[in-house]
Amino acid sequence: MKQSDTTRRNFLKTSIALAGAVPLMSSLASAQTADSDRPLFAYVGTFSSPLTDVLPTQVDLPPGNGRGIHIFKVNRSTGVLDPAGEFPMGTSPSCLALNATGTRLYSVNETDRIGTTKEGTVSAFAVNQQTGQLELLNTIRSGGAGPTYVSVHPNGKFLLVANYFGGSVAVLPILADGKLGEPTDVKNDAGKIGPTKAVNAPPGSFAISGHDRTHAHMIQADPSGRFVLHIDLGLDQILIWKFDEKKGTLTPAASPYVSLPPGDGPRHFHFHPNGKWFYSIQEEGSTVVLFDYDDETGRLTERQTISTLPKGFAGSNFCSEILVSADGKFLYAGNRLHDSIGIFSIGAQGELTYLGEEWTRGDYPRSFNVDPSGKFLYSCNQRGDNVALFEVNQQTGGLQFTGHYTAVGNPSIIIFLEPNQK
Repeated sequence: MKQSDTTRRNFLKTSIALAGAVPLMSSLASAQTADSDRPLFAYVGTFSSPLTDVLPTQVDLPPGNGRGIHIFKVNRSTGVLDPAGEFPMGTSPSCLALNATGTRLYSVNETDRIGTTKEGTVSAFAVNQQTGQLELLNTIRSGGAGPTYVSVHPNGKFLLVANYFGGSVAVLPILADGKLGEPTDVKNDAGKIGPTKAVNAPPGSFAISGHDRTHAHMIQADPSGRFVLHIDLGLDQILIWKFDEKKGTLTPAASPYVSLPPGDGPRHFHFHPNGKWFYSIQEEGSTVVLFDYDDETGRLTERQTISTLPKGFAGSNFCSEILVSADGKFLYAGNRLHDSIGIFSIGAQGELTYLGEEWTRGDYPRSFNVDPSGKFLYSCNQRGDNVALFEVNQQTGGLQFTGHYTAVGNPSIIIFLEPNQK
């Protein structure tokens, strides 16, 4: 066979293969275009009024530069946030949560004060799936002062609230129309308050916060919904409750709590996607603790403690947010004053290895979140009055600043909504 015949035959094979691939490539390109055209909204909760009526030991006193709940449309390709509106609120909607269908949004109103006990409130909103705009449905008392955290129970029928200044947690029923009913249960934390000096604090730390009384800081159900866990920073405890999904009530689990080192101040936690590893971040101790979680009993068993800060750090730091990546490979830990996000790899048994940190490009990162694609991370820099955008390296876990900021006064939290396309 002549070389020219071989060349021609190979050329024909290649041409046929490419011809067959054109429809496939076109289809893939169309799918990618359609995906990028699908709307994605972001909601940023803020401190929109000053904290008042607080204990003199309160160190975090944002001036209230926000305007309420800020609404953005997210560019899926670049991650940039484009303003799409605001829902003005002067009561500091500092924590937000969406229901599973994205049709209802709930906010705690941290600086609201009602009644003789000066309780905070929680609001329910209907979400416009086309525009992302919000319509207020109702507002109800939170079961304590200064609500700081809210989450939806997996069954979608109850809202769980942690009241920081009230030192209590509450269960609110979600009614058929998405409105909230009066609390079905309120639990007031009690016990011995930890010391102001954290056992694991960095050398020279003056980070003293919350060890003056009970402070419920976070509440969330486990993935099964059978147990509810909440953190009390002042008690240095994670409390574990059995949850009655019909009555909306809490009863102590067989192992009702686990204690952290005195003064370390547990703040937030995050379950690994496998539901068996549980990570807690300590505000004053600047640590992350890995627990094994028994989903049959709710029991937590401590296995590893690791610093959120680079080796050799000295001085003051307050930890903030903790987040496990959706693929379960990496963990991110927020550092305020050090103004960084610590990056950790997650090993085969859940153990953490410190990889490094990324500067948040703003003052006092109160929280951060990753968009649904996992490509972008957004840091809510509370005192910097901005949300900074980072690109996530999904292979290494690394963060790279994109150079983009979004101006938001005293941002506290960012959450995302992918509207139902049905």
